[in-house]
Amino acid sequence: MTDSIGILALQGDFAKHQASLEKIGVPTLRVKTAAELKNCRGLIIPGGESTTITKLIKKTGLHRPLLEFAAANPVFGTCAGAIMMANEVDDTRVKSLQLMDISIQRNAYGRQLDSFITELPADFLSQPARFRSVFIRAPRITRTGPAVKILMEYDGHPIMVQQGHFLATSFHPELTDDSRIHAYFVSLIRS
Repeated sequence: MTDSIGILALQGDFAKHQASLEKIGVPTLRVKTAAELKNCRGLIIPGGESTTITKLIKKTGLHRPLLEFAAANPVFGTCAGAIMMANEVDDTRVKSLQLMDISIQRNAYGRQLDSFITELPADFLSQPARFRSVFIRAPRITRTGPAVKILMEYDGHPIMVQQGHFLATSFHPELTDDSRIHAYFVSLIRS
C-alpha cells in the first residue's frame, strides 16, 4: 500500500480533485479497478451523475471492493459522491454504498441553470473560517443520523457532514483554489 489517495475515475471531475490534492503535496492515484484501490490509503468519490456512477460501479465490479476498502479507510464524497455514500437516496436507480447515516435528495438545489457560488461559515477550518462553496445540480442532505457531525450548513440544511472516517459535501470544493477541505480529509487518513 502506498500513501496515495485514490480518486474514483469512472466519471466526473476527478482531475480537479487530483489537482487540489497535488497542490498540498499529496500523491494521488486515479482508481478504475479493485487492484488500483489496494494501493490507496483513502478515496475520493467525485461529483458527476449518480445514476451513471452506479452503472459504472456495477459494470466494473467495484461495489464489493469499495465496501471492503471503506471498512478500513477514509472516503470523501462530493456532490454525486455524497449521494453514493448515503444510506438512503430518493431515486431507486441509485445503488449507493450506504456508508453514512444520511438521507439525500438528488438535484434538490435545481438544474444546471440554477448553479451558484456562495461563501459560507466553516468553523472547523483554519482562518478564514469561511469557504467558497460551488453548487452544481447539488443534492440536499435531508436527514442525518445521531453519529453524523454537521460541519457546514446552507439555508438550514447540512451541506458538509462527517461520520467517523467518512466525509461528504453537497458542493464541489475541488472547483475552488482553496484546498483546506481536501487537507481536512487528508488529516482523517493521517490520524
